[in-house]
Amino acid sequence: MANLSKKILAGISAVGLTAALVSCSSDDGGNGDGGDGGSGGSDGRGPITFAMGKNDTDKLRPIIDRWNEENPDEEVTLQELAGEADAQRDTLVQSLQAGSSDIDVMALDVVWTAQFAAQGWLAPLQDDLEVSTDGLLDATVESATYNDTLYALPQNTNGQLLYRNTDMVSEAPETWDDVVQSCEDVTADNNDCLITQLKQYEGLTVSTAGFMSGWGGGILDENGEVTVTSDESREGLQALVDAYEDGTISRSSTGATEEETNLSFTQGQNAMAINWPYMYGEAEAEGSAVAGKVEVQPLVGKDGVGVSTLGGYNNGINVNSENKATALDFMQFITSEENQRSFAEESFPPVLSSIYDDESLIEEFPYLPALKESLENAEPRPVSPSYDSLSKAVQDNAYAAITGGKSVEDATNDMESAIANVTS
Repeated sequence: MANLSKKILAGISAVGLTAALVSCSSDDGGNGDGGDGGSGGSDGRGPITFAMGKNDTDKLRPIIDRWNEENPDEEVTLQELAGEADAQRDTLVQSLQAGSSDIDVMALDVVWTAQFAAQGWLAPLQDDLEVSTDGLLDATVESATYNDTLYALPQNTNGQLLYRNTDMVSEAPETWDDVVQSCEDVTADNNDCLITQLKQYEGLTVSTAGFMSGWGGGILDENGEVTVTSDESREGLQALVDAYEDGTISRSSTGATEEETNLSFTQGQNAMAINWPYMYGEAEAEGSAVAGKVEVQPLVGKDGVGVSTLGGYNNGINVNSENKATALDFMQFITSEENQRSFAEESFPPVLSSIYDDESLIEEFPYLPALKESLENAEPRPVSPSYDSLSKAVQDNAYAAITGGKSVEDATNDMESAIANVTS
């Protein structure tokens, strides 16, 4: 499981990297209105090509093989993209800008869905392509929706968890004040308490969004308005800043990505950690310093269960695909109970809600109930065609606040101005 988990991390957590989507202006080849302006009709059937980053294609190959056995006249060919998120996106953008129909279905990082939909590169899942999302986790459906229209079908998801070394913190915290109190006891014994991702990269955007949302605020509201200067958002960021300053959050966090977090926690260096589900397998693996003494729960916010940022992939149909009907059937095939269960067995979080209640899976993967609760309270990243620039605005200013370069008030004011400039 350890090797699988590391591959999972590369595809799930390296999202929304700071490489700008320079091709995402309205004169770049997309029609910009999100409509189905492609050359292929919605009823075309035949062989299709499915493109996905190579980090996680081992989870899809068995599914593709099953589909091909059952549908020999509509075979799916897998096109592996690069392992790095920005390189994956560059390949897709180049193909879509050229109006190519070579790729039919694309596994899109959740933050790309709005970007691609805004350019008119995705066939909206409506009319002849309408599809039911019954049984899928609500937050995953929200991540695949742009301007109140479904543009993709969720494939797999991800949510963060709070990990706890029970030798160092025996009781599960219920509120953020509980976390702070527990960490006071830990640091009094000269141990590091909570480690999370505060390095200046996408992980810091995720952490900032989690604290703002966990205190009742957020980066953008449901109407796309910037809300980082609301009282609730500022209170959440202040809680993050205070926790770093008083030692609740360890100093090493400002240099930590997911993997540094994983290594530190599994080596017994921290009492608690915020990370994705892949770390559970690492923590319980042979050689881990915390094996047998790990408990997980959803993130903790101001007054109870916190808000995780959503990860994962959404599958979208190329607006120029000549075989959209087959493409849609294949995407629905991926969300079947059998195939979603296979994802869970590979520590690749499924989007089908019922899988998380399977007792046999829970016995094997005890984190599933906590993960389900995390996902039920999760929120997608801000929906914006300019997500990369938005994320950088959050990172730059949150980092300055955490490290003492700006007050929370100044940081959120500057954050608001920078986000408004890239989203207007």
